[in-house]
Amino acid sequence: MATRPAPPRESDAILARLLDLHPKSIDLSLGRMTRLLDALGNPERNMPPVIHVAGTNGKGSVVAYLDAMLRAAGYRVNSYVSPHLVRFAERIRLDGVPIAEEKLRASLAHCEAVNDGAPITFFEITTAAAFHAFERNPADVLLLEVGLGGRLDATNVIARPALTVITPVSIDHTHYLGETLPLIAAEKAGILKEGVTGVIGRQEAEADAIIESVADRVGAPLARVGREWSFERSDSHLVVQGGNGDGRYPLPGLAGGHQVENAALAAVCARLLPGFDVSDAAIAQGLRQARWPGRLQRISWAGLAENWELWVDGGHNEAAAAALARVAEDWADQPLDLVVGMLNTRPPEDYLRPLAPFVRRLAAVAIPDQAASRTADEIDSVARSLGIDSETDVSVGEAVARLSSGAAQPGRILVCGSLYLVGSVLATAGVPAA
Repeated sequence: MATRPAPPRESDAILARLLDLHPKSIDLSLGRMTRLLDALGNPERNMPPVIHVAGTNGKGSVVAYLDAMLRAAGYRVNSYVSPHLVRFAERIRLDGVPIAEEKLRASLAHCEAVNDGAPITFFEITTAAAFHAFERNPADVLLLEVGLGGRLDATNVIARPALTVITPVSIDHTHYLGETLPLIAAEKAGILKEGVTGVIGRQEAEADAIIESVADRVGAPLARVGREWSFERSDSHLVVQGGNGDGRYPLPGLAGGHQVENAALAAVCARLLPGFDVSDAAIAQGLRQARWPGRLQRISWAGLAENWELWVDGGHNEAAAAALARVAEDWADQPLDLVVGMLNTRPPEDYLRPLAPFVRRLAAVAIPDQAASRTADEIDSVARSLGIDSETDVSVGEAVARLSSGAAQPGRILVCGSLYLVGSVLATAGVPAA
């Protein structure tokens, strides 16, 4: 099954040019960003109340829950997330909908012209374009997801957000954030601001201590899970205690046990957001209705054998794999096969090790149209070293067909290891990514 080519868009040509404005794809700094924002007239100063979300895993899910909760409460919600799965417009959502092509083209073109060829990274200039678009399309609240780290991330230019959030922090992006958990936590905690409540998800002890230290230094009050608030899960409900009261809610609609923690964190944020009235009914509706494509999502696929299931998940680090392993343990009713593709910045052994005990077979693939992809042979070699029955395939389509036709009983196939891989699968399957 070949990937369906997207129709040409003017914004795509601009985005391609913006990739060439800086020799590095990632170069953490705020200097270039503030220069461009100043030249644009500082659109970041004209934002509605902002919820700024950092962390390693769960950021996007928390944003998805908050978006659904706040819109259920009757508020207009803009949001900024990254990366996208299929189309860049997914990153900039205006009242829950990806930005229209004409508005995206206009904001990108304006920022390109104002920047006038000066060195700036792709994420920086596109974040500036997002602020430009948000300024021209006002909402009641802006959900702002950190791209990488926090302290020097291009989103960290909001002087006083309404609320900051730090989801669980784990080892990731060590080339940019540091080799140890305390160094990474310090970067994430860089979004904390004086007098602004920081809602903190579950953390390892080392990360927790760093976040507390940064909060004390800058004067940010904290609402920490296990201290200022807590949550419990029953068979049919999520109970949240503290964080401006107690609440009993339905379990979240997004799949996976780890989503309960993300849902609880979002519920506390909604209840603590100053100046907003988000009822328990709106929180419950948001939990049921939230969508976050590419994260433990079941999809249809031409060529999948009868009674088989195909799932995708874009988690790509060891913590994400551990969450998937807990899901796999609950999926013991059917055999589990994996189709895995990864970037060369990710160590396959760290990702595959938690999953190895639950996998029947693995198909290793390269990520289509991605120069930074690991080869299928690299992933296959690591899988075999971990005792996984592994083979290579040319494509996801070939892997799915082989796995689902070559087993005595139906099972589940999970395509995982990279958001880029999942994005290509959704595009091929024609599944909406937003």
